[in-house]
Amino acid sequence: MGSPLNVLFITADQWRGDCLSALDHPVVRTPNLDALAAEGVLFRRHFANAVPCGPSRASLHTGMYLQNHRSGTNGTPLDARHTNWAKEAASHGYDPVLFGYTDTSQDPRGLGAGDPWLKSYEGPLPGIRPVCLMIGAPKPWTDWLKARGFEVPADIRFAYGNREPGPDYEDGAPHPKPLKYPAEFDDTAFLVGQTIDYIKSASGPFVAHLSLLRPHPPFVAPEPYNSMYDPANVPGFTRLATPEDEARQHPWLAHQLARRIYRATDNEKRLRRLKAAYYGLMSRVDAEIGRLVRFLKDSGRWDSTLIIFTSDHGEQIGDHWLIGKCGYFDGSYHIPLIVRDPRPHADAGRGAVVSSFTENVDIMPTMLEAIGADIPVQCDGASLAPFLEGAGRPDPWRSEAHWEFDFRDPSDDSAERALGLTMHQCTMNIVRGERYKYVHFTNLPPLFFDLQKDPGEFVNLANDASYAPLVLDYAQKLLSWRMNHDEQTLTHIMLREDGPITRRALRY
Repeated sequence: MGSPLNVLFITADQWRGDCLSALDHPVVRTPNLDALAAEGVLFRRHFANAVPCGPSRASLHTGMYLQNHRSGTNGTPLDARHTNWAKEAASHGYDPVLFGYTDTSQDPRGLGAGDPWLKSYEGPLPGIRPVCLMIGAPKPWTDWLKARGFEVPADIRFAYGNREPGPDYEDGAPHPKPLKYPAEFDDTAFLVGQTIDYIKSASGPFVAHLSLLRPHPPFVAPEPYNSMYDPANVPGFTRLATPEDEARQHPWLAHQLARRIYRATDNEKRLRRLKAAYYGLMSRVDAEIGRLVRFLKDSGRWDSTLIIFTSDHGEQIGDHWLIGKCGYFDGSYHIPLIVRDPRPHADAGRGAVVSSFTENVDIMPTMLEAIGADIPVQCDGASLAPFLEGAGRPDPWRSEAHWEFDFRDPSDDSAERALGLTMHQCTMNIVRGERYKYVHFTNLPPLFFDLQKDPGEFVNLANDASYAPLVLDYAQKLLSWRMNHDEQTLTHIMLREDGPITRRALRY
């Protein structure tokens, strides 16, 4: 057995899966991530299992589908009985540390009445040690800025979008207005620097989670990244002529488009400015990942560090007249994944681009197997090691991607009133295959798309008689998937006269 492996687990919040130059995006340039992919494996059909941040990260960190961990909204507690990769790594001798945030809503049953985590959904993942915790108000970063002579807003939550007064692109400026702070002092540079400082001081193998906010809003990039992409030349938007045209697709979409927080602006120049800044933030993150990789190489840690780069979810950025992440469209769920295993047995996989469907529930099993830890029964995903080692797609393996969206709001029943649902009926499940995509609502009509003929997901074929056999087939696929992944913590154990026996089974 070789030396213990280091793990650097990086998430960049709200990064669409098509936004890598290694995947031939027409505009976005990500040379450092492209280089990482060339030395590792790029997964081109990787999907989040839920949105928004809290539910998605609950799946990412526990390896469980939403139907099992049940932390369905930002603020829904994550049941303390579930383990996670940090707890498992700690039990294997590591000290898992955090730079950034995990958006883990704490289980109130284990907290005292006055515990401050009862008032925030942004708690740290149980089992992880926050070295630099960046939640809500980014105090570690703004304190660092002030110590270097920069002014910060009185309400430091606004530091992320702090800009000089004056016109923006839609008002006649040549480029989107930049962040007030130089690039080397932005929040991405700060967190990467903190991570580098920690690794320098680590006396043994480390497991570090670097959770970057960007390219999450506010869409404000520092110079020169604010002007790297011309808003006039960014790709257009995948949408029908008007929001009203989009709304006719489904009652849920009509309701979502009626909500100001999710409705994209009608101002084309402003929306293009947001997209250009979104891309600029991606290139900014890419540059800092390049700095981190150079440090690992220069410090002699490159060949002993497993690197995982992914996101929690995507971003609509104007597609279907939506902004943010929600619903069933691929733009909200398709995300990047690059994994570089430094060990010699992964040499055969280097530079591969994998087209099989992979999901965020696969990250925890991959990480734990790499460090020699057992994969808990609760995990709904599977290790990606065969892909990393050049062995190709395992048999069995999933043939579709799956995700869920829980759009209930325990503090507001507007969705229920608008759609005639109970709180528990505010849910949808999606199965997305190579060609077809099926969306099942608990108590609303389904959707079915032929992605080969309709890659923009505009034409609902659920009621088209010629597609009826396929709709039935995908409804059955979805039911079978849910049945196969029902929570299984103790189901592989049987008590007998000679004591408990266990039998583990493959998921797929």
